[in-house]
Amino acid sequence: MLEIVKTADGSNTIYNAVVGENYHSKHGALQESRHVFVNSGLKYFLEKAPSSVSILEVGFGTGLNFLLSAEFCAEKGIELNYTGIEAYPLSPEIISQTGYNQYLQPKTWSSFIEKYPDSLKTVISILPGCQLQIANCKLLDFESKKQYDVVYFDAFAAMYQPEMWDERAIAHTIQFLKPGGVFVTYAITGNLKRALKALDCKVEKAPGAPGKREMLRATKLL
Repeated sequence: MLEIVKTADGSNTIYNAVVGENYHSKHGALQESRHVFVNSGLKYFLEKAPSSVSILEVGFGTGLNFLLSAEFCAEKGIELNYTGIEAYPLSPEIISQTGYNQYLQPKTWSSFIEKYPDSLKTVISILPGCQLQIANCKLLDFESKKQYDVVYFDAFAAMYQPEMWDERAIAHTIQFLKPGGVFVTYAITGNLKRALKALDCKVEKAPGAPGKREMLRATKLL
């Protein structure tokens, strides 16, 4: 029920026939990941000049957001601690077919593909200073004593997975964000903005990735 499909920028994504949706934007998987998550989330947070960053991703999927974040942090000498939440992990075989290796350093890709299965069980070092763990559970079942600097919210669109975008799901996610931490997602709706404001987050519109005029970024108030 999974199919590799090419997006408008030439990069691939995966179409999930059960959900009826792609894992990334049809307007450009690579462009969306870089714009929404790396540029508008990670880089925005790193303007504060920390030497390390912790990221929680809701909807780990193909791992593209992690891979681009890992490479960026490695280039800048920033320690990365990354946790993904994924209820339905993809197989290493289907991830290997995405072709994302062409956008990465060979060592990043090879280490990720080799260690991905183990990261579903425990914390794994992918690169020096880069740790990954994927929680194989539904969002509302995720529990952690940790709090994170940045949240990448990359669930399927609300029309396909409305339960991922309701007030309960957003509140459960925001509890893991540090004061001053940054929440980013490709979507922007009135319900999402209201939910985040009710959770003491400062909400702003940001330019969207290709195919979307705007996206949402929120900062958890101190």
